[in-house]
Amino acid sequence: MTSPRAVLMDIEGTTTSIAFVKDRLFPFAEAALDGFFAAQGSAPEVAAILDQVRAAAPGQDPVAALRGWMATDAKVTPLKALQGLIWRQGYADGRLKGHLWPDVAACLRAWHAGGVTLAVYSSGSVAAQRDLFGHTEHGDLVPLFRGFFDTRVGAKREAPSYAAIAAALGLPPGDILFLSDIAEELDAAAAAGMRVCQLVRPADGTLASGRHPEEADFPGVARRFGLPAA
Repeated sequence: MTSPRAVLMDIEGTTTSIAFVKDRLFPFAEAALDGFFAAQGSAPEVAAILDQVRAAAPGQDPVAALRGWMATDAKVTPLKALQGLIWRQGYADGRLKGHLWPDVAACLRAWHAGGVTLAVYSSGSVAAQRDLFGHTEHGDLVPLFRGFFDTRVGAKREAPSYAAIAAALGLPPGDILFLSDIAEELDAAAAAGMRVCQLVRPADGTLASGRHPEEADFPGVARRFGLPAA
């Protein structure tokens, strides 16, 4: 079997610890919410997000709606866009550093150097994805990636989303390997024709589904699928 021409990857639980997202990024955005609106509420980009919140939650106070979505980790596009803007400030002033598992950065560099197309698909906004990979403990990794995709392309548990990403990358789905810790996302990608692998990282408490190939880290993925070694 030939090696994949592209690797599409999730972030939380795949490249990055769940704890970093749940215990660092989410509380950071929640604590900064009021101050952010006080300072940036009239900015056009923020005003547009508030309009989206009002459309999605009519009759509710927008800030209350956002806090409610934060409490349930709702995969709602305006919330993700707002969180991304808040995190951007944290990355810019050094309060935040994008976490990656120790095995990830070296593999990404090796795969890119070997001609493999790299892309990200996460429920977090494209801006938030770029900021995380642009401010990692291993330097700026954004130049390694050809594409970043969020829920604007579709839901992560629906096959058409993955077909749309394959089309955007200009590759047949079968040439793309999708990495995620979530079995239902892998189901959807596989239904679209992609090759898939579940990242089962013990530190994240990921439960193996038994439905897809499984690896504990990126070097294992490289060995299984014939990708360049780091």
